[in-house]
Parts: sequence; C-alpha cells; structure tokens
Amino acid sequence: MIKTRLFAVTALSLAVLAGCGGSSSSDSAPPVVEPVPFSYVEATVSSLHTSLETGGVTCEEVIQGYIDRIHAYDDDGTETELRSVVNINPDALFEAREKDLNFEVTGIDGPLYCVPVLPKDNFNTKQMPTTGGAIAFQYNRPLEDAYTIRRLREAGAIIIGKANMDEFAFGFTGASSLRGLVKNAYDQSKGAGGSSSGTGTAIAASLAMVGTGSDTGGSIRVPSSLGGLVGIRPSLKLVSQDGIMPLASWQDTGGPMCRTVEDCALMMDAMVGFDDSPHANQRTSFEIDAPAMSSEAEYKTLTGVPDTYTDYLDADGLNGARIGVVRELFGDNETVNAVMEDALAAMEAAGATVEDVTVDDLSTILGDYSSMSSYEFQHDLVAYLNSWVNVMDGHIQTYQGLLDSGGYLPNYQSSLEYRGTIDLDNLTPEQQEVYSKNTVERPVFVRERLMRALDNVDAAGNSLGQPYDVLLYPTMTGLAGDLGGSPSAGSNNRLSPFSQFPALTLPAGMATNLDPAQPIGMEMLGREYAEPTLIKIAYGYQEQVDPRQPPTFTPEL
Repeated sequence: MIKTRLFAVTALSLAVLAGCGGSSSSDSAPPVVEPVPFSYVEATVSSLHTSLETGGVTCEEVIQGYIDRIHAYDDDGTETELRSVVNINPDALFEAREKDLNFEVTGIDGPLYCVPVLPKDNFNTKQMPTTGGAIAFQYNRPLEDAYTIRRLREAGAIIIGKANMDEFAFGFTGASSLRGLVKNAYDQSKGAGGSSSGTGTAIAASLAMVGTGSDTGGSIRVPSSLGGLVGIRPSLKLVSQDGIMPLASWQDTGGPMCRTVEDCALMMDAMVGFDDSPHANQRTSFEIDAPAMSSEAEYKTLTGVPDTYTDYLDADGLNGARIGVVRELFGDNETVNAVMEDALAAMEAAGATVEDVTVDDLSTILGDYSSMSSYEFQHDLVAYLNSWVNVMDGHIQTYQGLLDSGGYLPNYQSSLEYRGTIDLDNLTPEQQEVYSKNTVERPVFVRERLMRALDNVDAAGNSLGQPYDVLLYPTMTGLAGDLGGSPSAGSNNRLSPFSQFPALTLPAGMATNLDPAQPIGMEMLGREYAEPTLIKIAYGYQEQVDPRQPPTFTPEL
C-alpha cells in the first residue's frame, strides 16, 4: 500500500504567494495540493513526477515498490517466476532516500528524476557485476559505469538492478547460465525472445519503469515486440558503445526499451552524445575504417542530434506522414498479418499515406549477407575484458580462460569454440573475403537500395512518386516460441544493422484470438539519424490507437 502525504508548498505556489505580497489574512494558509497516488503497473515518467510533486509518493517508496514487485513476480521460487532480473542495486534505496532528503530544495531536477531503470546485464554498472549472463563472468566488476549508464544517472535516473539476457547476446531464446530462462510476461509457457530478454519481460511486467537493451541483429526489437514495448535501435554511431560488453562492434548498439514512446524519447535524450572513449565506436561515416569523431561539434554536425527528442511527440504525427509498406517482409502468419492490416488502416484513418513499396534485391540483402559476430566476438570480448584491471575482481581476461572456465551454457560450447578459432587480426584469405563482403560491400549495397525505397526512385534515380518518411513491416513474421525455443522472428530485423539506419518497433496491436492475448509489433525503418521522424510517427500511432495492453499476470501488489 502506497502511503500519501500532503505536499509542502511548491516552488510555483511560493512564487504566486510572493507576487501577491502574502500579507492579507485570506492568503495566510497555503493552498492544499491533493496528493496523486502512484500506480506501478504501466507507470510513466510523467505519472511518477506528478505523484512526486503532489506528495502522493516518495522516491524511496517508488524504488521499494519496484523491488517488492521483483521479489513477488520474478524470484519467488515458484514455477511462474519470470527470471528477468539477475541483480538488485544495493545502493538503489540509499540513492532514493538521498533524493527525498533534498527534494524540498531541488525538486525534480532532471528529466529522469527518480526513474527506476533496468539495464541489460552487458552494460557496465560500477555498483553491480556485469556478466553478459554467464557464470564465468559473475564476479566481473568494471570500475566505471558505461557511458550511457553515467548519462542516465546524470539525468536523475536510479539504476535499480540488472536484467537477465540471452548468454553473451548469442540468440533469441532468452536463456543464461546465471539465471536461467526468461519467461514471456504475457504467457509464461512462451519465451521472451532475446537477447535483451530480461529487459523485455521486466519492463512489460512493470518491474521497472524503463530499461536498456543492446542490438546486434534484433536483440532490442524482438523482445520489445514480444513484450508489447517500444524499442529503438538507434543509428549506429549515435550511442556510445563504451562499457557495453560487445558481440560484434561493427554493428552493436545500445538503445532504450519502454512502455511508451514518450519515455523512450526521454531515454534517447539521456543516452545519445559524443564520447571520446576509444570504445565509443562513433565513426565519421559508415565505412569500417572511418576515423573516430573528434569533437562534440563534429558529432552534432554529423548526427544532427536535436536538443530533445521530446520536441517530436506530436499526437497528430500520422497526419501527412508517408509510409512505405514492404509487403515482401510479411510472412504467412495470419494472426500477425491481421493485426498489421488493422494497424495500416488506422494509420490511413489518422491521415497517413500508406503505399506498398519494393526494396530492390531484398532477397540478396537478407540471404547473401550475414552478421559478423562469429568473426568479431573473440577479438572484441578480449578487448572489453582488458579495459579494466583485474586486481580487485580477478576477472577472466583471455578467451582461453573463458573456454576453460566452463561457466556458460553447455549448448553454447561449440559456438564459443568456433568463434575462438577466428583471429580477426590474422584472417585466412577465405575468411578475409567473407569479412570484407560484410563490412565493406554490404553497407554500400544495402544502404543504396533502402534509400531508393525511401526516396521512391528506381535504380536510375527516376522518381516513382513522393518520398516516404519510413519503411514499415512486421517486427517479427511469427509469434513467440515455446519456452526454451526461439520465436518465429524471421529476418526483417537485419535491415537496420546491415544498413546502420535506425529502426523503432512499437505495438501494432494485440492478437486477441490467442489465449492469453499477445502483442504484435511493427517496425519502422528510417534514414540515418531520422530518429525524430520515427518518434513522431510512433507517438502519433500510440496516441490515436493506444495499442498496448499490459500483461494480466503481474497486477498491482
């Protein structure tokens, strides 16, 4: 039960009283502000701040309440526990109390003030280990926060814990040797996807307010789709990769996972920014050998990052939008396609132009190219493990040490051994040919064809009509898989990492013919650094359709 308390006179009230002189008997008593209670299920940053400002809840009560929800739904020792959280920040309640003590002076002094954030357990957090889901790394204690975690704290957020994940970010089953298999928040007989499985389930079940994921080939967008969430894979160079355990640095990126578009916009504001770290992976162009950006000014010039993404939260954002639908990316699942058709009809009704569009050579894009995680994993992981000294934690620093430890899922042993045979600094001629195809040839080939589709021109550059703002297709061609299996994700998630263009997934609607009902996600792909456009259209859809429904198994305590 949340306690309520009368809120002392706000700064605004004080200013009003001061302006009136404060001398008449009629204003001797300050106006009473009615406390607004806080509800954990489906809470937003806005609802949290309203409750804090009116005295409906304290920051400590907020953090304690989410910890209570984690204990009740995630690790209660029963067959229904979700297993989405691997660690709770031991300092979270202390940080909340400190905010409460200073609240009368500071008020809400940051856009994410007191917001409980749950990062995937491959983001460095100095208060907790960063394991990548593996027992082998259970004592890894990086000395500094990841760049993005530090930025979130500076915006006022409290890192409440760490989320379970598909071990090493290898797949979509959502299993780790550290915590086991993450369950789907909507149907606990189903999987949560991956690799950001824990974040997807925890945020869907309101075990925290917002979270972070990492995405190499779909790892933010697949679990977001299965959790009815908004998930953003940013343009590749927009978010620093410093302090995020890598899978393949050539196409890794971190991004937000939230229940609403507006909360993801706030998260983006905090997560983006220039980072001069050698691990930031913020290159000046899409070319793999491009030099790193050298300054904040260069970063802003190249990316065009806005002062705030919240400027693009337009409830009428669909009106006038031009949406190119890639029918070739629709599968044969009737449930998914029916929800998608309803979503397209709703967009048209809200004023969007919705037209079918063809991506040239799509079968080649999705069939002839591949992710480079097998090639880059050993090299990038070892560089990460040596980015802090092991005097304090004695963590593994060599790839052979990881293999010898046995601290990983047995079914990943052969994959780990294979990746260990590839030396990125000494590739064989055959390996170099494959690597160059996917790091030099692929981005040019894919970007050219996606830009043709977005610009609505043929191969010769002749106009086929007005350009499109986004390309749209189902995030997944199928549904959640049974627990322990992979979902029917398809290969739509490859377009964003193969091009380095941004993609946003959001709920298209609910598949109410399933029992229990399941969310169906749709993905929008935009031009490089067109995150504002994605946010504007997604917010317009959210406000017009209200497509998200919370899971029924994790109600208020």
